[in-house]
Amino acid sequence: MKVIRLKIMLIAGGLGFLAFLGLLAFVAIFISNEEHSSNSGDSIHDIDSISVTEDVLKHQPMVEKYAKEYGISEYVSTLLAIIQVESGGKLPDVMQSSESLGLPPNSLDTEASIKQGTKYFSDLLHSAERNGVDGNTAIQGYNYGGAFIDYVAKRGSSYSFELAESFAKERSGGSKITYSNPIAVKKNGGWRYLYGNMFYVDLVSQYFISPQFDDEMVQIVMDEALKYEGFPYVFGGANPNTSFDCSGLTQWSYRKAGINLPRTAQQQYDATESIPLSEAKPGDLVFFHSTYNAGTYVTHVGIYTGNNQMYNAGDPIGYADLTTAYWQKHLIGAGRIKQ
Repeated sequence: MKVIRLKIMLIAGGLGFLAFLGLLAFVAIFISNEEHSSNSGDSIHDIDSISVTEDVLKHQPMVEKYAKEYGISEYVSTLLAIIQVESGGKLPDVMQSSESLGLPPNSLDTEASIKQGTKYFSDLLHSAERNGVDGNTAIQGYNYGGAFIDYVAKRGSSYSFELAESFAKERSGGSKITYSNPIAVKKNGGWRYLYGNMFYVDLVSQYFISPQFDDEMVQIVMDEALKYEGFPYVFGGANPNTSFDCSGLTQWSYRKAGINLPRTAQQQYDATESIPLSEAKPGDLVFFHSTYNAGTYVTHVGIYTGNNQMYNAGDPIGYADLTTAYWQKHLIGAGRIKQ
């Protein structure tokens, strides 16, 4: 079987930057059917960061085509996970996107569905970016409609299940129905409000695979850092409410593992044991000079994840290949945290 490699698209917060085309005037309410999102009886394929069925995987070329057209190629994995939830890849309207055009359910053929679903999601991402909310809000918005983005923006700018639940409660007038999806059963015994699906982010997220590391400290650091993949680089940013710059991301993520790093890349370099990149292990830091037209001192830092890859606050936050000419030109070396 040919294995297709896809970059992880952070389910926890990536934001796109497309022009807003007015699609959110149509408030689409997509109700996920657990029979489609179930993997029972289907062959599962791991695509680097997500596990999807063959029925979903066959739509990847078309998803890539329209993701490129609408400027969100980094979200191909997320779009495939949405297809897994919406239809399992088995219905003609694979993204269940006809309602976002004001059409009856299942009105679109497969290509039209992917084109419209991708366009709709790109508009949600742009709206989320404009309103300063995170990427999970946009994902829940695919189910609830664009009004959820405004709802979150007025209540702290970060998605939470509690906000998704309260939104559905308000829109449904408190009406509940039984919902036997295992995610719901585990979380509240198996029910949801009768408006959209308040579990939508969890339903999409279940198809993502977190990278596994042997070291517990490294796992904690990366579990935290990956929440912000796709967030924009923000100079001086040092917490999720403002996003991060490079050393802000490392300081925040390592703090979750009980390690207190100083604030700047230069200070973090000074606080670590210098080692060559060839000796670096996952969890070590990687340092660079003269990046972003800055001075010759230490100007950038990332987290080494193995195989000449690092995770860093670029623009957007994500992985980078350390063998490329740019990073080789500016590389200082790795740094091991002193414990």
